[in-house]
Amino acid sequence: MNYEHVREVDPAVADALEGEVQRQNDTLAMIASENHVSEAVLEAQGSALTNKYAEGYPGERYYAGCEYADEVEELAIERAKELWGAEHVNVQPHSGTQANQGVYYAMLEPGDKILSLDLNHGGHLSHGHPANFTGQLYEVEQYEVDAETGYIDYDDLRDHAEAFEPDIIVSGYSAYPREVDFEAIQAAADAVDAYHLADIAHITGLVAAGVHANPVGTADFVTGSTHKTIRAGRGGIIMCDEAYADDIDPAVFPGGQGGPLMHNIAGKAVGFKEALEPQFEAYAEQTIENAKALGDQLQERGFSLVSGGTDNHLVLVDLRESHPDTTGKDAEEALEDVGVVLNANTVPGETRSPFNPSGIRAGTPALTTRGFDEGACREVADIIADVIDDYDDADVKAEAAERVQNLTDAHPLYE
Repeated sequence: MNYEHVREVDPAVADALEGEVQRQNDTLAMIASENHVSEAVLEAQGSALTNKYAEGYPGERYYAGCEYADEVEELAIERAKELWGAEHVNVQPHSGTQANQGVYYAMLEPGDKILSLDLNHGGHLSHGHPANFTGQLYEVEQYEVDAETGYIDYDDLRDHAEAFEPDIIVSGYSAYPREVDFEAIQAAADAVDAYHLADIAHITGLVAAGVHANPVGTADFVTGSTHKTIRAGRGGIIMCDEAYADDIDPAVFPGGQGGPLMHNIAGKAVGFKEALEPQFEAYAEQTIENAKALGDQLQERGFSLVSGGTDNHLVLVDLRESHPDTTGKDAEEALEDVGVVLNANTVPGETRSPFNPSGIRAGTPALTTRGFDEGACREVADIIADVIDDYDDADVKAEAAERVQNLTDAHPLYE
């Protein structure tokens, strides 16, 4: 990629940008929330819309000169409606967390109650963790996955809701490898007259492609990220029935943020158009097949997976049984040394610190974007297993690094 104008102005930043492109090309991106967008999305995100303030919404801006900003935002909205089947869409949130913030701000008062999945069991910071604003402004209780199966127990969730009487129940997760039964969670919300917020940040692309259940039309509110499995411009999105539009839109602007990042919205519009093409469904299906192949091979190598496998784009590995003296951070650092980039992650029943937990989380969206198939993902699983088995052995790591290089050479990123 060419950063000639940056180099003329700021060689240090140009060096870093070029280094990042090389790093992405030469490593395997397996952090489940990461992906590789197309060059078209990159161009849109780096466009002249970077210069434009467009406070307000299409047709109702506070500044002049917004005719093309309106056009781009309207395209993003209409394409999102088509992808997910939503009545109303707000594409202005800067992130998935700010999308969640918009829903909370619109529908809750400080002190209201949130029921959500515990972070150690696959939840997200923005669902009520005490380090996040949600845990500081609202009363939060959290449900857990079944310790033995790794699955959500929907009957237990409903019992918890009836005892706690929350104002909103949050579904959608950052480290849950199984398909979500949004209808069961909606039934639990209906039973206690609560709202249901489905946060599909990780699975936006899988839902859009029809390979995962769609909460739109079931949950009251659906939020997500627009850069993970959907591969569009980096940011957030809120979807809901038209009846909630007048609550949601002012909660985003001016309630939670000022001018929208119009260059990011341009990236969303382009990525959404790509997701409407027939080949996107094939990518989403392959992402899941690759995750299953990765997980199956890791289990063949003696590793334990939370819930015993996966239905989506990620696997969650619990190292406590196979490698009791190895932490997730040990594994993360050793794998990064050989070019496999994933993250240490808490697991259900975690006894270690979240900064040095007992598991690792690995995803296949970015590998699939590069063209990896099941065979390649099984080889990646073997590389991961070899390194974790002997991460102090320099020869093992050197061989693993060579195998990674062969895979990245065979699947170049930006040619």
